[in-house]
Amino acid sequence: MTNDRNVLGGELEPCGSDPVTGFYRDGSCTTGPEDLGSHTVCAVVTKEFLEHQLAVGNDLMTPRPEYEFPGLQAGDRWCIVAARWQEAYEAGIAPPVVLAATHARALEVVELEALREHAADVPADPSSLL
Repeated sequence: MTNDRNVLGGELEPCGSDPVTGFYRDGSCTTGPEDLGSHTVCAVVTKEFLEHQLAVGNDLMTPRPEYEFPGLQAGDRWCIVAARWQEAYEAGIAPPVVLAATHARALEVVELEALREHAADVPADPSSLL
């Protein structure tokens, strides 16, 4: 049982297991003192986001086995650095976000409303989206 919370105040849900994500490679966007980058935003990466990151010197597409990093492709769910998500948001190419799997510490860098604008979560009761 974890006491990590998501940006909505609930229990932090898993982000992704194929590929296995998270700073600790545990499938969730948990964070701690070793995670200097704050890998706390659970994003569904897009081609545009990956290309933008490559252009700013953050290659997320090339596998790096020495860091247990498989390389990403569009559609992968990945815990990304909150400041990188904010940077993409400001550039108009922020990827979708899974709010229930985004760690509350992301709010130290990103506004909740910005994350909500890009929410990919589907609530248990979809009628609430109407």
